[in-house]
This record gives sequence, C-alpha cells and structure tokens, in this order.
Amino acid sequence: MNQTPIALLLLCAALSPAPARCAPPSAAAKVAGETGRKAWDAQVDAFYDAWFPLHPTAATAAGLHTWDAQLENYTAEGRAAQSAVLKAAEARLTAADLNGLHATARHDQQLLLNGIRAERLELEEIKGWEHNPGFYPGLASDAVWKLMSRTFATPEDRLRSVVARERLLPQLLESGRANLKTPPRIFTEVAIQQLPGLRAFFADDLPAAFKTVTDAKLLADFKAANAAVGTALKAYQAFLEKEVLPVSTGTFALGAETFRRKLQLEEMVDVPLDRLLELGLADLRRNQDELKRVAARIDPKATVAQVLARASQDHPPADQVLKTFQDQLEGARAFLRDHQLMTVPSGPLPLVRETPPFMRALTLASMDTPGPFETAKEAYFHVTLPESGWPRAKAEDFMAGLNRPMVQNVVVHEAYPGHYLQYLWVNWVPVSKARKLGGCGTNVEGWAHYGEQLMVEEGYAAEPRLRLGQLQDALLRDARFVAAIRMHTGGMTLDEARTFFVREGFQLEVIADMEAKRGASDPMYLVYTLGKLEILKLREDYRKKRGEAFTLKGFHDAFLSHGPVPIKVIRMEMLGSAEPVL
Repeated sequence: MNQTPIALLLLCAALSPAPARCAPPSAAAKVAGETGRKAWDAQVDAFYDAWFPLHPTAATAAGLHTWDAQLENYTAEGRAAQSAVLKAAEARLTAADLNGLHATARHDQQLLLNGIRAERLELEEIKGWEHNPGFYPGLASDAVWKLMSRTFATPEDRLRSVVARERLLPQLLESGRANLKTPPRIFTEVAIQQLPGLRAFFADDLPAAFKTVTDAKLLADFKAANAAVGTALKAYQAFLEKEVLPVSTGTFALGAETFRRKLQLEEMVDVPLDRLLELGLADLRRNQDELKRVAARIDPKATVAQVLARASQDHPPADQVLKTFQDQLEGARAFLRDHQLMTVPSGPLPLVRETPPFMRALTLASMDTPGPFETAKEAYFHVTLPESGWPRAKAEDFMAGLNRPMVQNVVVHEAYPGHYLQYLWVNWVPVSKARKLGGCGTNVEGWAHYGEQLMVEEGYAAEPRLRLGQLQDALLRDARFVAAIRMHTGGMTLDEARTFFVREGFQLEVIADMEAKRGASDPMYLVYTLGKLEILKLREDYRKKRGEAFTLKGFHDAFLSHGPVPIKVIRMEMLGSAEPVL
C-alpha cells in the first residue's frame, strides 16, 4: 500500500497555519500525480541502472550485489564510458517533466543533477585518478573490504566475488601506473605510508575472514588471485618509491573557483568563501574562549595546555580501548531516550573494532554502516590503535588522543545521536531512492558534530573534564574549517596547517600531522563545522516558526525524516524558504 512520505506529512504540518489542514487532492489529481511519480521513479531507476555497472564497489556498499564480481575501470576507455553515462543522464534528468509532482521530487532532481555534475568535476577537471597515487590502492582495498566485512551471502559466495575482483585488481594498479602525472608529494608519501598495512590486509586479514571455507577449488583460486594482488601491490609500492616520488611536484590546492564549485555542487552552499572564513574563525574564537573558561574551572592556576595535558593522560590501556568505547554506547543511547531529545529507532548497538590497516593513516575513529539496501545489518565502529612497531613515546602520544573525555565525545559523534542513529533513521523512514543514495557531508558530518554540542547543552557532559573533550573536538573541526579554505584557496602550507592545528585548535602534534595530511586530500572536511552552523541556524528559525509548539524532539525528528540531503533542501521543506542557510 502506498504511504504518504513522512517528510511530506511534516512539511504539510510545518507550512500550514493551525488549525488548517492540507487539502486532500482530487481523484484526478491523484491519478495524474501517481502517473507522474512512476515516470519520475523510472527515470531515477534508469540512472542508477546505468551508473552502478561503472561503479560496482559503490553498488556493493549500497547493498546491491548484482555487480559484486566487477570492478571500476580507470583506463582511458573506462573514464570515457563514465563521462558518457554522466553526460547522457544529465541531459535526460534536466529535461524530465515534473509538473504536478510535489516539490520533494524537484528537490530530488536537483540532488541527482548536482551529484552528476560533482562527479564530472572530479572526473574531468580535478582528476584524482591522475594526481593521487593512493586512489588506486584505496579503491582496491575498498572493493574487497565491502565483500568480506558483511554477511549478506554465504562465505563461499562472497569469496567467489572476492576472487573475481582480485583477478581485476592488478589491471587497476596498472591503470594507476599509466595515469599518474606529477602528483603532490604529500599524496605520494601518504600512499607509500599506507601500502604496507594494505599488503598485510590482503596477506593476513582477508584469508582469516574466510577461514571457514572448505571448498578446495575455491581456496586454490583465492590463493592464486590473492598472491597476484600481493605481487602487484609490492610492485606498485616500488613504482611509487622509485619513479613517482622523485617527480611528485604537483600542488594539492584546488584553487578558489574549483573549491567554490565543489562546495556548491556537493553541499548546495554558495556563501562567498571570505564570508565562510569569517564564520569559521568566529566559531573557533567562541570555542577557544569556552575552553579557557572550562579549564579555569578545573584549575585556575594552570594554563589551558597544562589542563589538557593532564586530561590526556587519563586514557585506558591500549588493550582496553575498544571495550571502553563499547561500554559507552548504551549510556549515550539511553540519554537520548530519557531526555526525549529525538526518536531512537530500534537496532543493535554497533560493534567496536580496530580500524582496518588500510584506513589508519588518516582517521582516528569512524562508523561503517551498511548500505541503505543491504540485508546484512552489521555496523562497525572503527577505532585506530597505536601500531605495534611504534616507539613507546609515539604510541603514548597517540594514546593521549584517546583520553576518556575524548572517547565519550567520539561515541556521541559516531553513534548516538551521530552517524549510527542517522543510519537507523534512513532505514526507518520511507525516503526516496535519490535520498537514500545521495547523502552529503554537511548533513551527515554536520549532524554528528551538532549532536556533540546538543548533548553538552542537555547535560550529558556536565562534569568539566568531559566538557573539555567536546570542546577540543569542536576546535579540531573549527581548525579543519579554516585550514580547508586556506590550504585550497589561500596558499596555507602543510607545515602552516600543522602549526595551526596545534596553536589554534589545541591539538596534539601527532593529531595535527594527521589532520594536515588529510586536509591536503580532503578539501571538503570543513563540512563538520559548516553543517553544524547550518543546523543551528535552521533550529533557531524553526523555533521562531513553531513558537510555543516547538520542541527539540519535534525539530530533530523532522530534520532526520528528510534523509541525509543538503540542509538547503531541508530548509525548503521545513520552512518553505532556503535562505539564509547561515
């Protein structure tokens, strides 16, 4: 039975003055609307039916397993095929007739078109496939990880798909050897840093994941394919060290115009960059002032750095870190329910695991949730631990970043009410296919970062020491905001970025180094603070609109019901106007 989308019902309630109701459509309008909706849905399906065969790893991640035995093709012919599909889809979707359909369909049309144009910008102009040596081993690991990490089929069936993809991986790496041209040195250095862990992943972790398989022929095929991948990765690493590193003289900076276009297409944010920088710096100063105030409450005679240094020493032993994270999950979930902050859909707690080796260079913690169409529902909360071969001093510096106040805040960000709860909502409410597959950073990361501040506002981290963790993370995201703009449009160097994270973001040097490297290759990691500021603005505007009827639970449920789309779209659907987003 067809149901009116929850997002539409909420929009109807938000835009109608009480006690009026949205008028029911006539019978003729219903028939016309249903026919138009089916035609539009067919257009969306046709786009993805053409797109997923060229992006089989993305299909696997989404929970669509038709293309599990295939792999992306980044030869000249493969790139030409991608461009052709994108251009044809852009023309068809632009010309689609949406007359008579609800505004949400037109918003979905814009989401798809923006996604296509953003991909074309990346493929045809930014050209990460030409400038980032880590692009190819990253895709290789992701293609196999998505098959091994979830039990959507028997181990035997999944291993057959692994073998099929592994047989294609040497050619993928060969494409990298053919395509790479004068990449930025930092991109090559990071790729070289990650490759030993990636080779260990294929040599050790991947076979261990399929240790229950007993089919002798299948195991022999896997052994051969896996050995070939190991050989290809070793050769690729030598290629980077001997041939690519000496000629890695390119720049990582996108430039102001490309940065602006990328931000507009991916996030629907067209605020001038100088204004964005002002907003980011203002949030940085607010959080710095609050950090100083909280530090003074803890010890009025100590400097902020001294208070933070003492707090950083309060961390669990390395072998207890994962358990410490797992133990925090239920408390965060219960707080949301007890304080009626939002609806918490049912679902098991995510499983806390160590970050896979190929992901460790650029992340401290992350949430790996199933795709929106996945039948296997395991969700993994990845936490990075010190490497076994690190010197003791380096390992201790790293563990300082896993202090107990930070652990609590990371749990809020990654799980409740952050990424995991948002994933539960996407699977709970009937949002469109375009919305299930078309999330954006300012919504997803902005929501998780907003959740950190929300929990503090509502008393979750009332003890000053715990407030330190939230503020230090807020300053980390503020520093990302400023560094992203300055690194990619203003000439900030890696060394200057490292210094900025330490001095202005109050981060440890080991974290600052990781963040500067990430900023070089991830120009959109300003989305955390940018999205938080957009949500706070939306919350205040929604409060004014609803008046005495406003509740935090009502606002949060309304926000989450629209799916992980750009906040500009949610403003239109909750308020009737997109402006001003900030």
